[in-house]
Order: sequence, then C-alpha cells, then structure tokens
Amino acid sequence: MRVVFFGSSRYAVPVVEMLYNNFDLPLVITTEQSTSDPIPFYCKAKKIEYLSIRKSADLLSLFQIDQTMASIGVVADFGAIIPQKILNLFPYGLINIHPSLLPKYRGPSPVQNAILNGDRRTGVTIIKLDKYVDHGDVIAQVDEEIKPNDTAQSLYERLFKIGANLLEKVLTKYETQAALSIPQNHEHATFTKQLTREDGYVDFKEFFSSKDFFERMVRAYYPWPGAWTKIKLAEKEEPRIIKFLPDKKIQVEGGREMEYKDFINGYAAADKRLLDFLKNDI
Repeated sequence: MRVVFFGSSRYAVPVVEMLYNNFDLPLVITTEQSTSDPIPFYCKAKKIEYLSIRKSADLLSLFQIDQTMASIGVVADFGAIIPQKILNLFPYGLINIHPSLLPKYRGPSPVQNAILNGDRRTGVTIIKLDKYVDHGDVIAQVDEEIKPNDTAQSLYERLFKIGANLLEKVLTKYETQAALSIPQNHEHATFTKQLTREDGYVDFKEFFSSKDFFERMVRAYYPWPGAWTKIKLAEKEEPRIIKFLPDKKIQVEGGREMEYKDFINGYAAADKRLLDFLKNDI
C-alpha cells in the first residue's frame, strides 16, 4: 500500500518510521522547516522525499501529492488543517492518529488537558478524517493508563508509539478491505484549545488553593508552555521569571535547574510567599 504521511514534531517520528519499515512511503509532508527538525532529519537520514509547508493553503499547490498515486494519507500531529481537495486525492481518504479517547478532548491539546484534569486513563484513536476537527468516524481505539509521574512530553511519546503500532494493524486491514469504522457520539464531544505561553502562568493564589492542581499543572505543561511565575528574588531587584519543573525542581530563567532546597538556600531573600510554599512542599 502506498501512503503519504502528514506530520510534524518528535512525537510523530515513530509513525513515519513504522510507515517506512512496513509500507510504500513515497512522500512525507511536514510543517517543520529546518533540516535539523525531527521529521526532516529522519527523512533525510532514510532518503525519504519530503516537502515542508508553512500553512494549509500551501498544500493546494503541491502537485507531488497527486503524482504519488497513494491509496491513503496518514496524519499525525501535523499542525495544519488539510483541505477537502487534498482529502479527495486518496481513494481511501486520510486517517488521523489522535492522542485521546475521542470524542473526548478534540483539538490541539488533549494530553495536557487529560493530565491537568487528573484523568487516570487516556488513549489513542484512529479516525477517518473529514472536514471538521477530530470529528470523523472511529476506525480503532485503545486506552492507556496515565502514570502518576507522566508529563505531557512522556505521555505524548508513549501514545504516538502506541498509535504507530495500532496504525500498522489498521493499514493492513485496509489492504484486505476489512477496515470498518463507526461514527463518534458527537453529543459527548469535549474540546481543547491551542495553548499559549500565558496558560502556564501561576498566580500565587494557586500555590495554596490546591497543591494537587499545581502539581498536575507542572506536569501537564512540561515542556511547553511550562508552569511559571514572575517574582522578586531580592527586595531591590526587578521581578524575574521562575519556572517550575517536574520532580519538585525549579529554575530561574537563564539559570540551571535545581532542587527546591537549593533554591531556598541560594535565594533566601526571594519573595516570602514562594519560599514558604517551597518549604512546605519539600
């Protein structure tokens, strides 16, 4: 089976790797621009033809997609909407790997929301792409435990590896015309938003309102946008950005990561509210 892959980020590498090892992969399309970015780097190493785009409209001018004569397209963490005209190029359409148990957590930040909300389980869903975001029929779905120390990074990595294995089974069924799909229950759909830097801002009130929520926030927003605040490290200094990291670590912007106790010892003149919080949380 000939497959065109649409994907970006380090999380999508296991998917393109599975396709390269098991199917005919004539073309990869990515929103990543630099040859050192994960998808272009992998493609160059394996001598896979790839094209970089900046926006959805760029896809409409890529005659190379049609020339591949691929039966199906696969999407994983692509970062751009795929126009209907491109969907129509593939006899089997496009299928998408989404890291949640759809219809829960549609949209761009499903893993962050699952951790932030304290969910104990999440999963991977493969759907047939349609013109709406994460709306298409479900082809396959598996669930996965969210571990107590999972960050967004570790959970995304694990889910896309699971998704790559699940995709291999799905594409094999397509080859034998045995793939089936069922509509999502759209009444149960929940939605996530594109995260911004400001989403990671921690107000001092949040330090004390719920330690559990603060800890989930640190894990959910690692490595980006990060959980952070802005405080004075000494009475006469300007406020500086402080980042909170998993495993009870902290970092002054531009400095090294350190344990809470090392921060307390090194910045004894810092804002008392922060020092008290760290002391109580050691």
